[in-house]
Amino acid sequence: MCADTTDTPDYKSTLNLPQTDFPMRAGLPKREPDWLARWERIGVYDRLREKAGRPPFTLHDGPPYANGNLHIGHALNKILKDFVVRSQQMMGHDARYIPGWDCHGLPIEWKIEEQYRKKGRDKDDVPVNEFRGECRDFAAEWVDIQRAQFKRLGVTGNWADPYLTMDFHAERVIAEEFQKFLMNGTLYQGSKPVMWSPVEKTALAEAEVEYHDKESLTVWVKFAVRETDNEAIRGAHVVIWTTTPWTMPSNKAVVYSKDISYGIYEVTEAPEDNWVKPGERYLLADKLAGPVFGQARVEAFERIGDAGDLSGTTLSHPLKDAEGGNGEWDQPRDFRAADFVTDDEGTGFVHCAPSHGMEEFELYRDLGMLEEVITYNVNEDGRFRDDLPFFGGKAILKPNGKEGNANAAVIDKLAEVGGLFARGKITHSYPHSWRSKAPIIYRNTPQWFAAIDKPVPDGLDEYGVTIRERALQSIDALVTWTPPRGRNRLHAMVTQRPDWVLSRQRAWGVPLTCFVKVGALPTDPDFLLRNEAVNARILEAFETEGADAWYEEGAKERFLGDDVNPDDYAQVFDVLDVWFDSGSTHAFVLRDRPDGSEDGLADLYLEGTDQHRGWFQSSLLQGCGTIGRAPYRGVMTCGFTLDAKGMKMSKSLGNIIPPAQVTDQYGADILRLWVAQVDYTNDQRIGDEILKGVADSYRRLRNTLRFMLGSLTEITPAEQIDHTELPDLERLILHKVAVLDERVRTGYAAYDFQGVLRAIFDFATLDLSAFYFDVRKDALYCDGDTPERRAARQVLGVLFERLTTWLAPILTFTMEEVWLEVHPGDESSVHLQDFPQTPVVWKDAPLAERMERLRALRRVVTGAIEVKRTAKEIGSSLEAKPIVYLSPELADLVSEAASFATLCITSDIELSTDPAPQDAYRSDEAPGVAVRVVRAEGAKCERCWKIKPDVGAYDHPGVCGRCEEALS
Repeated sequence: MCADTTDTPDYKSTLNLPQTDFPMRAGLPKREPDWLARWERIGVYDRLREKAGRPPFTLHDGPPYANGNLHIGHALNKILKDFVVRSQQMMGHDARYIPGWDCHGLPIEWKIEEQYRKKGRDKDDVPVNEFRGECRDFAAEWVDIQRAQFKRLGVTGNWADPYLTMDFHAERVIAEEFQKFLMNGTLYQGSKPVMWSPVEKTALAEAEVEYHDKESLTVWVKFAVRETDNEAIRGAHVVIWTTTPWTMPSNKAVVYSKDISYGIYEVTEAPEDNWVKPGERYLLADKLAGPVFGQARVEAFERIGDAGDLSGTTLSHPLKDAEGGNGEWDQPRDFRAADFVTDDEGTGFVHCAPSHGMEEFELYRDLGMLEEVITYNVNEDGRFRDDLPFFGGKAILKPNGKEGNANAAVIDKLAEVGGLFARGKITHSYPHSWRSKAPIIYRNTPQWFAAIDKPVPDGLDEYGVTIRERALQSIDALVTWTPPRGRNRLHAMVTQRPDWVLSRQRAWGVPLTCFVKVGALPTDPDFLLRNEAVNARILEAFETEGADAWYEEGAKERFLGDDVNPDDYAQVFDVLDVWFDSGSTHAFVLRDRPDGSEDGLADLYLEGTDQHRGWFQSSLLQGCGTIGRAPYRGVMTCGFTLDAKGMKMSKSLGNIIPPAQVTDQYGADILRLWVAQVDYTNDQRIGDEILKGVADSYRRLRNTLRFMLGSLTEITPAEQIDHTELPDLERLILHKVAVLDERVRTGYAAYDFQGVLRAIFDFATLDLSAFYFDVRKDALYCDGDTPERRAARQVLGVLFERLTTWLAPILTFTMEEVWLEVHPGDESSVHLQDFPQTPVVWKDAPLAERMERLRALRRVVTGAIEVKRTAKEIGSSLEAKPIVYLSPELADLVSEAASFATLCITSDIELSTDPAPQDAYRSDEAPGVAVRVVRAEGAKCERCWKIKPDVGAYDHPGVCGRCEEALS
């Protein structure tokens, strides 16, 4: 007799429902600071250093600049570094990370000068060490601010003892590294055109320059043929075109190409008020004659002959014999062939001012004619020297970076003397200082250089004898590039780069600690003082007093001591390029610190692609000059962060997203998840909608983790089942875990964080949430102590250990929360763990293949059920009894109806090898199978909700046999 079911009890309390305090709502913005405080309190970073016998891994931090709040690019960079450090640590290394800051240089000086200008103070009236002290205080304040902002992102490291380029020991080592260039003969003083900021009054490195569109005045100028053996061109003019009219007073030559066809052109018609008159003859490249005459409003012209042989000709500057010119421009102008002349634009002739153009400078340097063509017409502030006729004191740029009056003055004078052919305006890409945002110029000025093609007599010749040779050998033979294209980029830059300009005409930095002989020329062998005792005294002072010692009264006499007569030498007061500072960090961080690197080399440098011309290159050149090779074994580069529309972020566009805004709204883990989701090797986009999508992915992953935690209960050793005895479903999951473990480790080792996250996310959401958990929740909730439930609990333990540790480098805060749900305790942390070793024997490819075929069959069954659900013929899948028609081959695959019903989450299932009805559901994904869905037979179990024929036949009312056994 069936039990009476008229008064069925509530069986909910008898189920093993998920139990966890892990909330669905993460509340990251409020909770993350508590975890940060906890990690600091229990000393996670220091405790990791105590793990003995682990091979070291050192990521050397490229120092950010200490002068402002962090932007999203900083966050991307530091979070990527944190992924590397944490994953390497959890793969068994002693992964050290010493954060650092660049503290010297123009940006900080510029800020202090801005403060002075607001107060009406003149920097030149302030004692230099007082000024340097204000720069030091400014940098120290921003170091503290940025450190807190970096830590808020969950970045691990030795935050208590970072490196600063303004620390006394760092300044000592930077000076010591410079002295190596001094002593090995690669340092020299030269005069050549360098990128110069008139606003900031200093030379700039390539890495300190960015390109923006600029509208420039442009002129076409007449140079009269002066002396020539070519009768055809007597009385003619050569026409040049330039976008820098201010360089015309410094013109010393015009050059042409032997490969261009030139003609002699006569003007036949032109307006009366035109600068170009009928009857005048001009030399022009044939390809460009039409457009050039068009610029000059010439109405008609004709080609009257070939220009012929131009060698042996000289020209006259258009200002020759100008009244009041004092003979400044009366000498003949050189006229010769040059390789860099083209007929792509302009006139086919190039005006040469070797003091303001590198190609022209190199041309006349190689000819041995520099003394004849170099001028010093432009002062450090971009004004013409005061005694320059017509133009003295005129400014190329105003102090605010706007157009000065020099161009207009030159153009007006050229028009006045009849030297102007045409004028106009052009918008073109032009170099600007990345700090002042003002245009720059090329200016010839004495600077200090490191010769990169001069043999270095230091015996470190394994990779070459010159800095360039060593650099190129390092790039090819010693460094691993991520992505590989980084190698090509840096190799091309190093191949083409000129000597390194080391000097800056500023005050806040490490000085070039050298002395020059009074009255000697830079080419004299004794021009530079090379004295070990003097060098040692300088370094000793810097170690205890910092670089300020160089500027103290009596410093020269103190450092020269009794070894050298102070009257014979002058002290150099230029400061080192800040890229030399940061390029030297390997010496005072990797080499000198006890937590540095055993061999003084970094396993990885990681910065943006702009650092191929910045820190990657300066470190490479500096290392090749001092240790004979690159100071790094690996280089990883990331792209730039753009807004959601792919636009560069800027204050003027109002599209900046500060990292603090993201952490306040979503939490740092959402920002970290975004970093892991993007392809960091290319430019990435970020915006509100993108972050909402990331937050949705986070919620899906959190759901998976919450289910796992809710059903996770301890399995004792006695309850452990050998993996070979586990049900096929659990063996499939263990197989996938073993495969995924290899993917995670190889991905982290290759810095493929996007690939790692995608593999884990797909496993968690598709294999676990949408399949395994969905199938096994019935056994977990409703079974008693069955092998299936025990196996599922055992696999949940495996999943917990791996998911929490695999994801810990990325979701730093969330995985700590997950870990503490299972391992509470004041000293516990997921970040003290390694990735668990996963047995290779878990891999079972044949079983996995068979189970994947079963999953394909399952998808046909669930598809057929969904059709019925959509038609509202059934509710849940437990109301269904699918009749599955199988080919004989597939019938052998599905050997047991009960287990297949469990897999399909149905109350019952019927297998048949009969021909399928015409109306049966089929899918192209699994040929050979068809499904017809009917209602399951029996009553609904009040405990597990399956529909079974035996419901009501037991002592407990309203339950099936499986639930009766569990209740008993």
